[in-house]
Amino acid sequence: MSCCNATGERPTFRDLTRRINADDKRLINCQSVDVNQLMPLKYHWAWEHYLNGCRNHWMPDEVPMQQDVELWKSNRLTPDERRVIMRNLGFFSTAESLVGNNIVLGVFKHVTNPECRQYLLRQAFEEAIHTHTFHYICESLGLDEREVFNMYHEVNSIHDKDAFEMTLTESLADPHFSTETTAGVQQFLRNLVGYYVIMEGIFFYSGFVMMLNFKRQNRMVGIGQQFEYIMRDESTHLNFGIDLINGIKEENPDAWTPALMAELQTMIERAVELEVAYAQDCLPKGILGLNSEAFRDYVQHIADRRLERIGLKSRYGSRNPFPWLSETIDIAKEKNFFETRVTEYQKASASTLDW
Repeated sequence: MSCCNATGERPTFRDLTRRINADDKRLINCQSVDVNQLMPLKYHWAWEHYLNGCRNHWMPDEVPMQQDVELWKSNRLTPDERRVIMRNLGFFSTAESLVGNNIVLGVFKHVTNPECRQYLLRQAFEEAIHTHTFHYICESLGLDEREVFNMYHEVNSIHDKDAFEMTLTESLADPHFSTETTAGVQQFLRNLVGYYVIMEGIFFYSGFVMMLNFKRQNRMVGIGQQFEYIMRDESTHLNFGIDLINGIKEENPDAWTPALMAELQTMIERAVELEVAYAQDCLPKGILGLNSEAFRDYVQHIADRRLERIGLKSRYGSRNPFPWLSETIDIAKEKNFFETRVTEYQKASASTLDW
């Protein structure tokens, strides 16, 4: 749409809003309107993700922590088990804030489609809830919050993952960055793959396995329940991100080059190695039926699923070593959950989650 009307004057707010239609509402580089005008919807998938996020609303302080406090203060947790819990609290406490910063400071201003922006606003709030969750856990267990929230400076396996992600945010934070060129679109896609596919789709899932395995043993059940809620949020984030990436590819076919595909494949392979190193650091001896070798298979397995969903070739062919996770984590189940079971997941104040 031209920036001027037939008389050469800048169009008024009324002109702009009257002329908007679904075809104008591109995912990026749409300059048609200055407001977040939702109707008419163009991408119904984005609105569905927003509604799913709203259905999943919860707050951490609605989850009772008394059993966790008693177990944490007892001698019934081994040093290796405590290490797993602390490492995951340390990683997630900073990773969630990195994702939130990326959305607010980088992604939101470059995504121009209104319904996608509506979802990003919801996701940013969910990231704040997740960061709140780790503060609540630390406060409940009487942990040194500075130790937990500063772990990304002191634990190499956490630092390396965070540093890897932060390199993907730098260019978007540049005030001169633009997606109006093919190179700009490609850089934006690198960022989206880095945060949605790698951070939320690979880096987070090992932690989900570790923490949900405690709950499976009826231990640290409060933290486990909160991780279940976080995982449900993150699966929606992942699905939205993949839809956004695939939509941008469709609208900007010149950007999806063999060179970019090879680069993204290499990024994901590097992420797999970083996550395997993290699992080895968390589980030097193995606990509760978990060991770092099983995590290598698991991380490779989910990496293949992520590669396939953005149109890249699977790489590893590894099996899923944790069949007990199929109802709560397996990507194949996520859509079924939201289609058939959303009424079972409304608020975290319910006494239990009925899987």
